[in-house]
Amino acid sequence: MIEVPQAAIELAKSFEGFERKEKRGIEITAIPYVCPAGFWTIGYGHLCDSKHQPISEAEAEVYLARDLQSAVAATLRYCPVLATEREGRLAAIVDFTFNLGAGRLQTSTLRRRINQRDWQQAGVELCRWIYGGGRVLPGLVARRIREAELLLPLP
Repeated sequence: MIEVPQAAIELAKSFEGFERKEKRGIEITAIPYVCPAGFWTIGYGHLCDSKHQPISEAEAEVYLARDLQSAVAATLRYCPVLATEREGRLAAIVDFTFNLGAGRLQTSTLRRRINQRDWQQAGVELCRWIYGGGRVLPGLVARRIREAELLLPLP
């Protein structure tokens, strides 16, 4: 089994963030919130029920590790060529899969471009996935640009 690339962890953490709550100036645990796409989320982008109990940052990291391991497995199932590519390419698509789900990768033109090793067009396809709740989300624009950069050949 291939480990979760460190770059995928860093991407997810930077774009998901950790939603901390404070009470009277003292940090308490994270609580569920509705993400910009309209889903209940906790910690680092972990999908949850609206009544999920608050969690600590350490618990959020456990969820993230599990979610990213699932994303790695799905990514390699649908894009087996990534098993022999450099870590950045795998990290980019693992982050995409974590963010949008394996079903989106499975049925996408992005998948076909990756398996053809057409990195330029795969980057173009990534940049089409910028909508949440029917509108363009600036955070998704930035995320897709960063993922696309990781696909391109190194200078």
